[in-house]
Amino acid sequence: MNDFRSKKSGKAHRFVAKQIGCLLLILTGVTSLSAQEALPRLSFFQPADTLNKARFWACAGSGVAIYGAASIGLYNAWYRGYDLIGFHTFNDWGEWKDIDKGGHFLTTYTETALIFKGARWTGMNRKAAAWTAAGIGMGLQATVEVMDGFSEKWGFSWSDMAFNTFGAGLFLSQELLWQEQKIVAKLSYTRPNYPVAPIFASNDGSGVTTLAERAKALYGVAFAESFLKDYNALTIWASVNLRSLTGEKSSWLPPWLNLAVGYGAENVYGGFSNNWTDDDGNDFSVDPVLYPRYRQFYLSFDVDLSRIPTRSHFVKTLFTVLNWVKIPGPALEVNTLGGVKLHGFYW
Repeated sequence: MNDFRSKKSGKAHRFVAKQIGCLLLILTGVTSLSAQEALPRLSFFQPADTLNKARFWACAGSGVAIYGAASIGLYNAWYRGYDLIGFHTFNDWGEWKDIDKGGHFLTTYTETALIFKGARWTGMNRKAAAWTAAGIGMGLQATVEVMDGFSEKWGFSWSDMAFNTFGAGLFLSQELLWQEQKIVAKLSYTRPNYPVAPIFASNDGSGVTTLAERAKALYGVAFAESFLKDYNALTIWASVNLRSLTGEKSSWLPPWLNLAVGYGAENVYGGFSNNWTDDDGNDFSVDPVLYPRYRQFYLSFDVDLSRIPTRSHFVKTLFTVLNWVKIPGPALEVNTLGGVKLHGFYW
């Protein structure tokens, strides 16, 4: 059968990217309301010490407008073309080797972290900002899942919601316990060189394609698109700050040095299997011996950009915005095929 779910996945990832971009705009104060008028000595990127109403309403108004526009845009771009039915669920556990679950975890964590920074920028107290950020982060992701739940082609995924909760919960629990993020969710991207050997249709043999063409159809070609969609290229990381986790006994360590544990997958050309039917009715199947689907686990060093010392509030903001991307470096890979690899440079 056609891989309709894969098409939806790409749309959802682009929507998530727009959400993150919108949150960055909120974080940097894109509205015309200038808090500097209320607090003339407060630099634009400097968080307020007490609640600044101009900043608060600027963020709240922008957030509501962006959320509404993005939700309407998502519905019209994707769901409107399919029939709506009663709310139902869909069990997608194991689909895409669960790389998409890592994406839900990463996205909700990142959204929560950025919203928290935006709330703190307005002068909201830490505890209220943390709970607000977690609630909004969950709400953004729940919107997509609810739309799935009413669409005939898909359904509400409890496993997606579980990983959304995991992402928001990771941020919230650390903020409430330590008032700092000792563990940060991150992403890296290394796209493989897809094979161009011909694959012939199994039903009549007249159709022909390649894995490179299949990857192009599934994940796109442009970097901006494949960076958010290519499940063979993405690695989801939990990056742990060594000095903050181990305390005073490791004060000799650089404050920005992290140890990251990553998860990825290889040879994923379909949701649950590497079999598909193209628009012309040709059935294709990938040889599981030549191209086995497998999971990858990584260990690597990383840099927590938010812990690099700087007096510039602009640079601090920039580092916060970029901190969801893992820094490239050497990595040790262990995979479910029994292989162990040392990558001299991995991203």
